[in-house]
Amino acid sequence: MISTDASANKTAATPNATGSIMIVGVMFFVFGFVTWINSILIPYFKIACELTHFQSYLVAFAFYISYLVMSMPASALLKRVGFKQGMMVGFFIMSFGALLFLPAAYTRTYTLFLTGLFTIGTGLAVLQTASNPYVTILGPIERAAQRISIMGICNKTAGIVAPLLFAAVILRSSDAELFKQIPLMTPGDRSVALDELIRRVMVPYACVSVVLFGLGLFIRYSSLPEIDTEQESGEVLATNSDKTSVLQFPHLVLGALAIFFHVGSQVIAIDTVIGYASSMGVSLLEAKGFPSYILFATICGYLIGIVTIPRFIQQVNALRICTFLGVVFSLGILFVPGNLTLFGHSMKLSFWFLVALGLPNSLVWAGIWPLALARLGRFTKVGSSLMIMGLCGNAIMPLVYGYFADSFSLQQAYWVLLPCYLYLLFYAVYGHKLKTWRYS
Repeated sequence: MISTDASANKTAATPNATGSIMIVGVMFFVFGFVTWINSILIPYFKIACELTHFQSYLVAFAFYISYLVMSMPASALLKRVGFKQGMMVGFFIMSFGALLFLPAAYTRTYTLFLTGLFTIGTGLAVLQTASNPYVTILGPIERAAQRISIMGICNKTAGIVAPLLFAAVILRSSDAELFKQIPLMTPGDRSVALDELIRRVMVPYACVSVVLFGLGLFIRYSSLPEIDTEQESGEVLATNSDKTSVLQFPHLVLGALAIFFHVGSQVIAIDTVIGYASSMGVSLLEAKGFPSYILFATICGYLIGIVTIPRFIQQVNALRICTFLGVVFSLGILFVPGNLTLFGHSMKLSFWFLVALGLPNSLVWAGIWPLALARLGRFTKVGSSLMIMGLCGNAIMPLVYGYFADSFSLQQAYWVLLPCYLYLLFYAVYGHKLKTWRYS
């Protein structure tokens, strides 16, 4: 067992720590795989289940609202069984959620799909509550952003692979014509075509279920050490002696809100890019790779972070730069006119600003976590669960975007990004420094 205070600075250099980081890296790859498939599921379900924009973004809502509902129970589970056993349970829950896709697809029942997504999200809530503080604590705190960036590369690499692999399995070259014909079919023929379309997800999700169950067993018998977050150093103990609740840590509470806006803005960019491209006349078959463009930009940002933090730039300054760029690129999406041809696609410049958001989004998560979890000591697990609750931004913000997209236009709906990045800039510059709620 590793103590967070006594051994943190020694851990990063040990072979066991390196092996643990590699195992957790595999976990983050899996997180990315099951998460970023949503960017294909949203437009796919919109067609197969005949949904509005708002209804289709219930995919993201059902998936991520589980973080809000289940994060505190996840914290209680981790306190009872520890990080390692908690990760195993999380994988088993996710496996069951993926299995629910089989009856959902067979009956073309959208609510059952949403139930499966909620269940997968519940398992991820447990895993995220355990793994993010695990990576943050597993070594020197000044290098936490560097380690989280490595995890981010694993996550976003899966995000590039997952939509393309999933699209290759469920989409066919003749589907472009099929999608045009479906609205013109008789009700009976349309029902048959849509049933065939939605049942294509059954085999992929059956495979995903088996893999997730196997990963749970792998974690159970792996060499991952348990980390003790209940023991505090003298300095941390003295600082936290009068604390009875995580809500007494302003930098943590404001950090959880920062996570809310960060993940919400990130998932809006990735999960709406196909729909925005479709509004420019681009087919789903051509647009299927666009989420990968954003995730590739994010990976580039992670690589920059790994090379430069903390050798050339402090992680808090990297966070400030990224949040400022987020504000600039959001304004570019809304106001910059004209067209640009890149990678064989002739699109509006606003589209490429949306893709470019992947770059500043990369180091925001990595920058927030160390700042928010600093000096929590015995409150680390509960504090982590509060941070994970912030992931419900992935559930709520796409619905806000979807509402404005239906009410105004897809481009004007991106106004929701601007307040997100302005708040993140506030947290990077000032909010993380607050030690008390009292104004002086």
